Amino acid sequence: MSKTPAWLGRLGAGLSRLGARFEERRAAAEAAGDPGGEPGDGHPGAPNPPDRDRVPPPPAYAPAVPARPHPVEALPWGMRVAAEAGWRLLVLAGTLWVLMRVISSVRLVVLAFVAALLVTALLQPTVARLRGAGLPRGLATAVTAVLGFVIIGLVGWFVVWQVTDNLGDVADRVKDGIEELKRWLLNSPFHVTERQINDIANNLQDSIGTNTQEITSAGLQGVTVMVEILTGILLALFSTLFLLYDGPRIWQWSLKLVPAAARPGVAGAGPRAWRTLTAYVRGTVVVALIDAIFIGLGIYFLDVPLAVPLAVFIFLFSFIPLVGAVVSGALAVVVALVTQGVFTAFMVLLVVLAVQQIEGHVLQPFILGRAVRVHPLAVVLAVATGGLTAGIGGAVVAVPLVAVTNTVVTYLRAYGQGQGGRIGPAPHGATAMALAPTPTPASHPPSSSPSPPPATPPSTPLLPPAAPKSEPPPPEGEGRT
Repeated sequence: MSKTPAWLGRLGAGLSRLGARFEERRAAAEAAGDPGGEPGDGHPGAPNPPDRDRVPPPPAYAPAVPARPHPVEALPWGMRVAAEAGWRLLVLAGTLWVLMRVISSVRLVVLAFVAALLVTALLQPTVARLRGAGLPRGLATAVTAVLGFVIIGLVGWFVVWQVTDNLGDVADRVKDGIEELKRWLLNSPFHVTERQINDIANNLQDSIGTNTQEITSAGLQGVTVMVEILTGILLALFSTLFLLYDGPRIWQWSLKLVPAAARPGVAGAGPRAWRTLTAYVRGTVVVALIDAIFIGLGIYFLDVPLAVPLAVFIFLFSFIPLVGAVVSGALAVVVALVTQGVFTAFMVLLVVLAVQQIEGHVLQPFILGRAVRVHPLAVVLAVATGGLTAGIGGAVVAVPLVAVTNTVVTYLRAYGQGQGGRIGPAPHGATAMALAPTPTPASHPPSSSPSPPPATPPSTPLLPPAAPKSEPPPPEGEGRT
C-alpha cells in the first residue's frame, strides 16, 4: 500500500488555512459594518451592488415637491355644486319629458280620471255624512252619485231648453243690432261708406263659399271631439263611483307601491293633499255659484236675452282662475252689445267688474282661507301651461294640481327636518367632501329607553305624520333592528 505524497498533503493544509482566513475576514467585516466583497470573488474590499427595491431619500438641499391633489379637490366648490345639480336636473327634465309624452298619448284617460278626482272631492263629504247617519257604504255612494248626476243632468237640460227657446229671439235681435251698428258706422267720424260695408259682407259670403270643404272637415272633427267627450264622461262617471265607494282601499294599495323608507312620509302627505283638493273644489264651486247668480241676475234685470245660459257659462268658466272670469264676462258684454246696444253693454260690464272684484278680494280669501295658498304668478303660469298642454281640461286641472303639489312639498320638507336627517343616506359625492360627517343612529350612545323601530317615524310638534288608521304592517324584518 503506497503512501500519500507529501506535497499533496501540504497543498490541502494550505487550502484549509486560506479558507479559514477568508471566513475570519468576512466575519470581521460584517461585525464592523464595512462592506466587503462577495465570498469567493477574490476582492475583499469590493463594494456590494445597490439595493434595487429601495429608493434613496432626496438630499437635504432638494426643494420639497407637493403631492398632487385629488381631482375633485382641484375643482372649485361652485363648479362641483353646479355639476352635481346639473346632471340631476337633466335626469329630472328627461323624466318629466317622458312622463309628459306618456300623458299626452293617453290624455283622454288622464283628464277623465282627474275630473273624477275633482267630482269625488266634491261629493265625498256627502257620502261621509250619509254613512255617519247609518247608511251602508254602497247605499250612501249610490244615493250621492245618483243625486249628483241628476242635478247635473237637470242643469244641462235647462240650459239647452233656454237656448233653443230663445234662439229665434236672439237671431232677430242680432239682425237689429247689426243694422244699428251699420247706421252708427255710416254716421261715425270714421267716414265709412255703405259701399265699403257691402263689400265686407260680400267678402264674408265668398269666404264661406270657398271654404266649404274646410268647414265640413271641421264639422267632422267636431263629431270626433264629441265622441271623445262622451267617452271621457263615461270614464269619469265610472271612476267617480269606484273612488267614492272604495277610495280608502285604493289609497292603501297605492301606498304599497311606495318604497318602505318613504312610505311614512307619503302616508302623511296623502291626507293633507286630499284636504287641500277638497277645500279647493268646494270653495271654487261656492265662488262660481255666487258669481253666476249675481251676474245672471244683473243680466236678467237689464233685459239681456239668454240670461240663464250665460249664467251657466259663467259658472263653468269660473273653474279656470283669472282667465275664465275674463272670457265669460266678455261674452256677456258682447251679447248685451249686439242685442241691446252700447248703454246696456256698459252696464253689464259694470256688473261683471263689481262681482269679480268682490269675489277676488272678499269671497276667495274668506271661503278658501289658508287651505289653498298659491301665488297669482303661479296661477297664471299654471293655467297657461295647462292650456297649452291639454287645452281647456288642462287649464281647469292646473291650479288644483299646483295647490296639491305645494301642500305635499311643504309637508315633506317639514317631515324631513323633523327626522333630523335620519331618512335617506348621508351626504356623499364631490360636494360632500367639505361637509361634516352626518352621525348615524348607530353612532349615538346607547340609552336605557328602547329605540323606536325605523319604519315608524318619530312625531314632530310641527307636522306629525298622520298615517292612515288601517296602514298595512311593514314587511318582516323592517319593524325591528
